[in-house]
Amino acid sequence: MTRCAVFGTGSWGTAFAMILADAGCQVALWGRRQELVDAVNATHANPDYLPGLRLPDSVRATTDPAEALAGADFAVLAVPSQTLRANLAAWAPLLEPQTVLVSLMKGIELGTVKRMSEVVAEVAGVGPERIAVVSGPNLAPEIANRQPAASVVACTDEAVAKRFQAACHTPYFRPYTNTDVIGCELGGAVKNVIGLAVGMADGMGLGDNTKATLMTRGLAETTRLGLALGADPYTFAGLAGMGDLVATCSSPLSRNHTFGTNLGRGMSLAETIAATRQTAEGVKSCESVLDLARRNGVDMPIVEAVVDVVHNGRPTQEALRALMSRSAKPERR
Repeated sequence: MTRCAVFGTGSWGTAFAMILADAGCQVALWGRRQELVDAVNATHANPDYLPGLRLPDSVRATTDPAEALAGADFAVLAVPSQTLRANLAAWAPLLEPQTVLVSLMKGIELGTVKRMSEVVAEVAGVGPERIAVVSGPNLAPEIANRQPAASVVACTDEAVAKRFQAACHTPYFRPYTNTDVIGCELGGAVKNVIGLAVGMADGMGLGDNTKATLMTRGLAETTRLGLALGADPYTFAGLAGMGDLVATCSSPLSRNHTFGTNLGRGMSLAETIAATRQTAEGVKSCESVLDLARRNGVDMPIVEAVVDVVHNGRPTQEALRALMSRSAKPERR
């Protein structure tokens, strides 16, 4: 039986633990808080994040990372992206030689502008054949209800991607494989930022034309950055690109969309953070995405506008006017 350790008891980590168990894996779910771990073990539920979900009996929880990693074929990382480096530094010495590290995280590290797989490689000291990424339109509450969804498992070693594909394939969750790790990670990271922008438009009471424009041009920005970094442009037309973007920008279940909506309604950043219970990755990653783009000479005006609103206090109406007043260019750019 395939053994998997899932690090992170948030909604996505918990839902993915369910997927792995439903696919026939033995799952150890690591959590930081003893009371939450005890609740999972006693009730087979995560009362804080997915209270309506009953986890399969093959999921057990622990606060001990060594216990979680013992004999693990896969270590699935589902912690907030900006905490990965510090967390993984503590876990890396416990990894067994056969363990493949799988990132569920969608962000770019502040300061270093590294993708999550790059942070994993640096901190854990493992090669690309031991690092995989999962990315796609995967809203955790829907998956917790076992509604049909698909995703992408990306690894530079296709055989490893196929191994994890088999480990998480269920009647309701269909994973595809890809070797374009760069494209899959960029699609997942930048869509959070575009989700904030579309949420702001919703909060301002703007209509579908505006939101479609932001999504389409946001995908163009993502593709430009991907091409500059060596990604396959076709990746952005798939589940890890357009698919994830549509789900994040369209659903009230999206944390980034909801965060942007509150900003668009006039809430301050502090008020919006207080009202948001879980991590909206785009809030911090928008700065690192813009930093990465500038280092590579890529123009990303929507990302820049989001940073101005979220971190520089620019009013949303003013940011929108600045976007619309930019000089016209051919649509393909």
